[in-house]
Amino acid sequence: MIDLCNAHLSDLPAQITRPAYDRTALTPGIVHIGLGNFHRAHQAWYLHRLMQDGQAQDWAIIGAGVRAGDAIMRDKLAAQDYLTTLIELDPAGISAEVSGAMIDFLPVADDNAPLIACMSDPAIRIVSLTVTEGGYYNDPATGELDLSHDDIQHDIAQPATPRTAFGAIIAALKARRDAGQGPFTVQSCDNLQGNGDVTHKVVVTLAQQNDPELADWIETNVTFPNAMVDCIVPATGPKEIALAQGMGIADAAPVTHENFRQWVIEDKFCAGRPAWEQAGATLTDDVHSYESMKIRMLNAGHQILANAGELLSIETIAGCMADPDILALFEKVERTEIAPQVDAVPGMGPLEYVALIGTRFANPEIHDTTRRVAFDGSSRHAGFILPILRDALAAGTPVQGLALVEALWARMCEGTREDGTAIAPNDPAWDALTQTAKAACDTPALWLQQAHIYGDLAENAAFADAFCAALAGIWAQGSRAVIRAYVDDAYSV
Repeated sequence: MIDLCNAHLSDLPAQITRPAYDRTALTPGIVHIGLGNFHRAHQAWYLHRLMQDGQAQDWAIIGAGVRAGDAIMRDKLAAQDYLTTLIELDPAGISAEVSGAMIDFLPVADDNAPLIACMSDPAIRIVSLTVTEGGYYNDPATGELDLSHDDIQHDIAQPATPRTAFGAIIAALKARRDAGQGPFTVQSCDNLQGNGDVTHKVVVTLAQQNDPELADWIETNVTFPNAMVDCIVPATGPKEIALAQGMGIADAAPVTHENFRQWVIEDKFCAGRPAWEQAGATLTDDVHSYESMKIRMLNAGHQILANAGELLSIETIAGCMADPDILALFEKVERTEIAPQVDAVPGMGPLEYVALIGTRFANPEIHDTTRRVAFDGSSRHAGFILPILRDALAAGTPVQGLALVEALWARMCEGTREDGTAIAPNDPAWDALTQTAKAACDTPALWLQQAHIYGDLAENAAFADAFCAALAGIWAQGSRAVIRAYVDDAYSV
C-alpha cells in the first residue's frame, strides 16, 4: 500500500485519479467549518474539479472546527497533507480519485482564536459550514435563535472568545470592518430549508445582542446564499478504510459516496466565488423549489426508512429498500402524502423524483446505516417531516402515513428494537426523548406534548388521533403489522 501524502501521489496505482495541479501553488480563499465526509465529497470535490481544469487556484480550502472532537479529523488529515481518497460506489463499478482542494486545517481552540484570525484575513472570501441541521441553535417549534442556550449565552457575554461558529464569524467580521476591509460570504451547505436565510438570521440576531451597529453592517454588506446540497455520503469506518487499502491506498479517513451529486446555489457572493457552475453546479434565483423537493422527499424519505429499519434490526438504508414492507411504506407516504406538497422543478416532477431517490437509496454498494440516518431525530423530524405535515393538514390531504412515521420514531426512542436489543443513544436529547417515549407506551398523546418539537400540532385532532392510533397499534401488534395495515388501507383511526 502507498501512504497517502503529497510525496507519494505519483506512486499511487495508475487507475487512481489524482490532482493534476500543483498543490504547493494553491492559495486559500475558503474557510470551511465543520469539515467532515459530506463536505469532502461535495463542496471540496466541486472545487477540486475546477482545479483539475486549471481554475480556482486561489480558492483553496482551509478546514476548521469548533468542537474538541474536530481535532481528531484535523490530526488524521494533517498526517496525509489534507488529501482525501474519494471512492465512488457505483453499482456498475467502484472507482476512486484523490482530491486535493484542501490545504490546511486550523488548530481547534476553546476560544476559536485561530479560526477568527484566519477568517479575518481578507484573502478569505467565503466561509462555508456543514454543522448539521441541529447546529444552528434554533428553537424547532418557532425557528428563532434560542437565546437561552448556554453556548449562545456565552457568546453574548464574551463575544471576543466565542464557542460557536456563528460567534466566531461575527468576531471575524467585526475585525474586518474595524480594519476597513470588506466582508466575506457566509455559505451554508447544510440540509435546511432556506439554509442561507437561516444562517443570515442566526448571525444577525446574535450580533444584535451586544453590537447593533455591527449587526447593521453585516445586514448591509454580508451575503448568505441559499443552496440545496445532495450526495449520499456514508460514515467512514473500518470497512471504508479497508476498501481504500484494497485499492492500494493507506488513507486514515477515506470517503465513500454514491454516483450522484447535485448542488443548486443562489448567486449571492459579496466577495466573489469560484466558477462552481463549470464543475456542474446549478446557479439559479429559484433555489427554494429545488431544496423543497430534496428536503421534503429525500431527507424526509430517509426518516421514513431509518426509524422503521432500526426497529426491525435492518442495518442499512439499502436493506430497508430491500424489505417489502418498509419499501411499500416509503413509496406510499412519498407518493400520496409528500408529493402533493412538492412543486416540480425544471426537468423533474415529484413522482419522477421519488423514482430517482428510490434507485439511489437501493444502491447495494452504499453502506449507509439506519443509525447514521436516524441520528438527531429531534432536529430531523422537526426540519424534514413536520413542515410537510403542517402543509398537508392545511390542505386537507392525508396524513396517516406521516403520523405513522412519527409514531415509529417515538417507538424507536423508547430505546429497544422489536427483537429486544438495545438502541444506543442516538440524539443529543436522547435521555429526555427516551423518558417521554416510555411514558407514551401507555399514553401516546404524551409524546406530542413536546412543544419544543411539535408546537401546537398536538391540538390538531386529525394528526393527533392518527398518531395515537399508530403508536398504540405498534406497541400492541408490532411495527410491521401496522405498516402493512397502512399500506393495505386497512389502517383506521
